Amino acid sequence: MNAKVETPAANASSFLRSVKTVAWSFLGIRKKSEFQDDLALVNPLHIMLVAVGAVLVFVVSLMFFVKWVVTL
Repeated sequence: MNAKVETPAANASSFLRSVKTVAWSFLGIRKKSEFQDDLALVNPLHIMLVAVGAVLVFVVSLMFFVKWVVTL
């Protein structure tokens, strides 16, 4: 029996790794070996949640930036 038990610390590190993975994907650069590690260690649900949050923050910040430039 080789059951893998996830602890809260492992789950938190997986979420932080998901944040790092999404941040690197926004830049579009990543080593293949690190990409393979990410595929093995991160939770796909975490990736989706972080990606949606990052896109929302990006779009809202662009909207505020454009509004600020137009009002100058």
